[in-house]
Amino acid sequence: MDILLKIIFSTIFISLISLIGVITLSIKDRIIKKSLIYLVSISIGALLGGAFLHLIPEALEKTSYNAVFLYVIFGFLLFFIIEKIFHWRHCHKKECNIHTFAYMNLLGDGVHNFIDGIIIAASFIAGQSMGLVSLIAISIHEIPQEIGDFGVLLYAGLTKKKAVLFNFLTALTAIAGGIFGYFLFNYIDISLGFLLSFAAGGFIYIAASDLIPELKEEEKLVNSIIHILVIVLGIIIMWSLKGIA
Repeated sequence: MDILLKIIFSTIFISLISLIGVITLSIKDRIIKKSLIYLVSISIGALLGGAFLHLIPEALEKTSYNAVFLYVIFGFLLFFIIEKIFHWRHCHKKECNIHTFAYMNLLGDGVHNFIDGIIIAASFIAGQSMGLVSLIAISIHEIPQEIGDFGVLLYAGLTKKKAVLFNFLTALTAIAGGIFGYFLFNYIDISLGFLLSFAAGGFIYIAASDLIPELKEEEKLVNSIIHILVIVLGIIIMWSLKGIA
């Protein structure tokens, strides 16, 4: 029960990040557009750092070398399949070319947050330190995602109140995912090595498929170098947690 409470509180925290979009209303669009891409960069570093510096090494201590990387591949491919089924797409810009896409984005966001909850559940079941690592990595990723999603809804014509409400409601699916993951992994005999590897595969997929392509649009060399340095900063942040988590 103690683990379940940690999962619930963690997913509630993740859900509350959806309200960050409101803060951007008082910030100039030019500043938001410039800062969002750097938030995306640090998210890439945090997710990759969480996967390769924490989850995979921990998984290798609990199961065989070959099994771990097969599980990572499975997690990666499963996320790809889910994306294709639910058209899970995200916008990390203040404005995106959308209309009906806003509602598809809400659906995809709900599925995405549900899976975030499952990953948090899997990580906490594997150990408190792993749960903390996943919570931090997912939190960093959620900030630019939720700002972008909020901007999408406003640009689609929703009022500020509806945009906040809809974004928050989809964010609550993280709590449902966390509870679902807790009971799924506790009552089905699944190894901790699998749970950690699955979570790592998810992190790698999000970084490689959802985030990195946005940085590839940058044509200026100087900006690209800055993005790389910010990615490294995200990795360093996760590396610094090795002594704690």
